[in-house]
Amino acid sequence: MMGCLSNRSRGAAKPRRRNAIPSHRGAPPLDLLRIIIAIILPPPGVFLQEGIGKHFWINILPTPLGYIPGIIHAVWTIAKR
Repeated sequence: MMGCLSNRSRGAAKPRRRNAIPSHRGAPPLDLLRIIIAIILPPPGVFLQEGIGKHFWINILPTPLGYIPGIIHAVWTIAKR
């Protein structure tokens, strides 16, 4: 009967494998919301991601000069994370 015992009963349990998918894969729902806000108004989208830092002030510059460059910078800032 001792031969019927598996390795698990002897304390040699296999370690559980954690989720193999990295946590950064796919955009979390908050990033999607930030991107939508960045498309509507680019500086608030960057603000939600970075706060009032250099990327916020960099985004203030292209937005009044041209709406599209502001959107590109905002989406890039959010997506690079």
